[in-house]
Amino acid sequence: MITVSVQYHGSTALVSASGELDADAGQSLQAALDGVTDEQDLLMDLHGITVMDADGLLHLLDVHRRAECLGLRVLVTGWQPQPQQCMAEVAGIPGRGSATGERYAVAGFRRLIEERAHRARDCTDLTAAWLPRS
Repeated sequence: MITVSVQYHGSTALVSASGELDADAGQSLQAALDGVTDEQDLLMDLHGITVMDADGLLHLLDVHRRAECLGLRVLVTGWQPQPQQCMAEVAGIPGRGSATGERYAVAGFRRLIEERAHRARDCTDLTAAWLPRS
């Protein structure tokens, strides 16, 4: 379960999230972005996100894309170890302390991890649906 709050400071909307960033998080993240209208910057604070999977990463990428389409500058901060490790694994850059959080701001890197997150999710869906015969 995810909890999302939005605060406004001048021209910045601060979206703070806590809990699990997974398949069920999309609606909460989208609702937070729906209230952002006149701001110029969107700061996503992930300090409270302790767990993220490929679906959660896709939701985060979707919010980032929507915010950029609204003309917002986006900064994502507060990457915790497991979400950063999840993103590193999806991106194909395994290893402790990989700098995927810093790379997230680069559009080309976001496209790469989006493609790979879709593939990872599709593989998981196929594996879960496959039942061996006895």
